[in-house]
Amino acid sequence: QGRVWTQNKTRDNRTPGTMAALLPKKDPECVKVVVRCRPLSSKEIEEQRVRTVDMDTKRGEVFVKNPAADERDLPKAFTFDHVFDWNSTQEEIFNSCALPIVNCVLTGYNGTIFAYGQTGTGKTHTMAGPNLGEHRGIIPRSFSHVFDMISKTDSEQYLVRASFLEIYNEEVRDLLSKDPKNKLELKEDIDRGVYVKDLTSYVVKGVSELEHVMAAGNKNRSVGATLMNQDSSRSHSIFCIVVESTAEHPDGSRHIRVGKLNLTDLAGSERQSKTGATGERLKEATKINLSLSALGNVISSLVDSKSTYVPYRDSKLTRLLQDSLGGNTKTVMVANLGPADYNYDETISTLRYANRAKNIKNKPHINEDPKDAMLREFQEEIARLR
Repeated sequence: QGRVWTQNKTRDNRTPGTMAALLPKKDPECVKVVVRCRPLSSKEIEEQRVRTVDMDTKRGEVFVKNPAADERDLPKAFTFDHVFDWNSTQEEIFNSCALPIVNCVLTGYNGTIFAYGQTGTGKTHTMAGPNLGEHRGIIPRSFSHVFDMISKTDSEQYLVRASFLEIYNEEVRDLLSKDPKNKLELKEDIDRGVYVKDLTSYVVKGVSELEHVMAAGNKNRSVGATLMNQDSSRSHSIFCIVVESTAEHPDGSRHIRVGKLNLTDLAGSERQSKTGATGERLKEATKINLSLSALGNVISSLVDSKSTYVPYRDSKLTRLLQDSLGGNTKTVMVANLGPADYNYDETISTLRYANRAKNIKNKPHINEDPKDAMLREFQEEIARLR
């Protein structure tokens, strides 16, 4: 795996406190929820489907008209932190949703960005997209921003590592392993929280290496065709970037900060009557829907003041997202919608799900001097060699 520690030597006019200055002055502790609605697809236009979703992007409002209701009935209305309509660009989504989280990770916070929604609503496009050009998604743009900021930061040393996993049929798989179909175990301890035992992690020294890691993992990811999506994700995936940094303080001491960025692409909720799933595809859909249901139950428990128990252990997904929902993480949820009339029920369901999630309170803090920091190992090794 070639663990290489490189000290950043690029200098400019920035002061050592530049990264800290990137943090929002008053960052709210609630989970931030944004909604994105894709345009009608060519198939939907061909079938003369009607758009039932309207948005007021300035006020953060979404309106959904029931196609079966009387014309005089008012549409259902929802309000969120931000809403993005069918004219929104990938850059707008990144700057609004992801950029503040990535900046926080560079200063030692944990951050999670996850896309949720019905199958075929553009979650993978939002999170990944292509690696190049204006259609790049949140993940490749995050890669560029991390190393761009590192190159512009003076007097700090950085170590960046990456891992990539999927949850397929309730099995955790290492997408960077030589045998990606091997089942991995979830473990938990006081220092690390919930983690995946024996998960491959690569130290990366630039954007191209991160892109190579992602491309290698994507080749092993489980996808398949359904009636609603030719390249439907058949698993949940989490691409994790860990950023360790250390700087010398005025008293000569050094502290290590470790930020972790979880970039999560959830498989979409499905109705068999619409996807036409049979056999293995139907089994996959059942497992996907069960884990998304468990996620919904966790969200409901977290926002219910009378609830005394949060069922994180009901699925692998909710265990891995435990810190992101109610824990030590700054979290953004991107709820993706389909605009067509025949998806009305699923659209309302997604919006209700997202509406509950925005009331979740997290308790993020900077992770300073954790026991498992790799930079500490290297510093101790260098001290021994001297």
